[in-house]
Amino acid sequence: MTVWLNGGVLADEDARLSVRDHGLTVGDGVFETMKVESGVPFALSRHLARLHTSGQRLGLAVPSDDTLRAAVSELLAADGSAGRVRITVTGGDGPPGTERGGAMPTLLLVSGPRVPAAASGSLVTVPWARNERSAIAGAKTTSYAENVVALAHARASGADEALFLDTRGNLCEGTGSNVFFVLDGRLLTPALTTGCLAGVTRGLVIEWSGATEVELPRVALDEASEVLITSSTRDVQPVHSVDGRTYPVDGSVTREAAATFARLSRERLDP
Repeated sequence: MTVWLNGGVLADEDARLSVRDHGLTVGDGVFETMKVESGVPFALSRHLARLHTSGQRLGLAVPSDDTLRAAVSELLAADGSAGRVRITVTGGDGPPGTERGGAMPTLLLVSGPRVPAAASGSLVTVPWARNERSAIAGAKTTSYAENVVALAHARASGADEALFLDTRGNLCEGTGSNVFFVLDGRLLTPALTTGCLAGVTRGLVIEWSGATEVELPRVALDEASEVLITSSTRDVQPVHSVDGRTYPVDGSVTREAAATFARLSRERLDP
């Protein structure tokens, strides 16, 4: 792992955050993770745009694109074998309570290898709902405890990823992925009104494969012929099981979506 913190690349042992950092004490921060291909961060412009959107939702000042791009370049110059980069912005030094102090935000970047995704994945619906009316619905924040609990539940149930519904019982998202499914030959995905994250890979699959955003209940998956999940580090991954119900991993719609994403993402590193 290579680290860039508040102005430059540091050795792991020299990278230090304050014990008063608001990202540590109350989870007051936003982040983005992206894959790196041949030294180039994929879809960097889209990730930076979403980082700013998440920051706005929290009322958190995110550094300028020029600052962020320069930091990414410095980090990748120091780590020539990076497979992924994570950018984190926190509220910086603050009081031990909820209110922010007047400190500058902390800017932290780390790079490291990208672990290849499995050929297919499995999901289990968790008993907790995503709140589509939350103040931070759709923001990619460092407040990930809910995801930690849900993913641990899924793993204990023998699945790879958790599946959230929203408070109305509609399909929403995974802990670190967006879900797609095929009904009557159409590729569908939960709408942002369910509170799901506007995933970068999700958006590209919608654009490149013509997927439609919908609000549908959990029972829709029982009628689906194919299921897949997407994220910035797994790209398009077929799903072979949801709550024990099996699905084909070589369905024609899934194959086409995966092939289209693979081809266009190679051609357009910053689409």
